[in-house]
Amino acid sequence: MNFNKTSNPTLGERIFKDYAFTASDRTMTVQGTINKIALLLALVIGGAAFTWSKVMNGIETGVVIVNGWMVGGSIAAFVLAMVISFKKEWAPFLSPVYAVCEGLFVGSISAYFEAMYPGLVMRAVLLTFSVLFALLFLYKMRLVKVTQRFRSILMGATMGIALAYLISFILRLFGVNMSFMFGGGSLGVIISVVVVAIAALNLVLDFDFIEQGSESSLPAYFEWYGAFGLMVTLIWLYIEILRLLAIVASSRD
Repeated sequence: MNFNKTSNPTLGERIFKDYAFTASDRTMTVQGTINKIALLLALVIGGAAFTWSKVMNGIETGVVIVNGWMVGGSIAAFVLAMVISFKKEWAPFLSPVYAVCEGLFVGSISAYFEAMYPGLVMRAVLLTFSVLFALLFLYKMRLVKVTQRFRSILMGATMGIALAYLISFILRLFGVNMSFMFGGGSLGVIISVVVVAIAALNLVLDFDFIEQGSESSLPAYFEWYGAFGLMVTLIWLYIEILRLLAIVASSRD
């Protein structure tokens, strides 16, 4: 079996070289990883419900003061993601905290979009999980195969998107308008569709990592690490779908 690197920044080739077939009382399993995914998803939803209610109550009363939760949650989630990526054995302890922090951010931004475009969030959630299960089906049926070429192209595309977002963020700090890339209009829609497609395909690499990890007898804590990696991709996909739907909705106004 060819254990090549994935484009997901949390998952990589050296994992299999460094950890595969190591002595351990328990090893990674697909079912164990699924259980962890379900738990992390529940924690994301719990964190999101908290800030969602804060935003919605604030909108009704005319006092919205949850930016701290949104910004704090996103920063904490980013820091935790970096730590988990380098200290994989800490994943069982930090992944649940990451999920809650990410939920705080997701709930806040979702509520703001919902306030602007009622019904948008539910459509984004349904589309996100439809894409997840559709790609899982295609992967299990081997209709989508993870090859080295597939990994390399997707890795380059993902890194390109990350670089584009970083450059955009830096330029905005200096007052440069990047709305032509990430705003409305035909170009914005096209770019957003491409980003959604790349985010979705990263799920296939997450499935592949979980399957290979279980076959390689990685230590049991990689169940948490695999669940964490898939959660990173799933939340990225949801945010991009939410943004795409918002662009389309705004163009109709």
